[in-house]
Amino acid sequence: MTVAQLLEALAKLPPEAVVLMESDGGLSLVSALDFVAAQGPGAPAEVILLPNMEE
Repeated sequence: MTVAQLLEALAKLPPEAVVLMESDGGLSLVSALDFVAAQGPGAPAEVILLPNMEE
């Protein structure tokens, strides 16, 4: 999924909804993201969603 696809999907949802991700067999809130620039020819940039580690 690209950032554009993710934004399009999220735009269809209620703005007050929380974003969760699977984490160790359960669900965790997404609390941050990390951006990794392209690492070489043909490699795409990446966005990594980071779970809330305080749950």
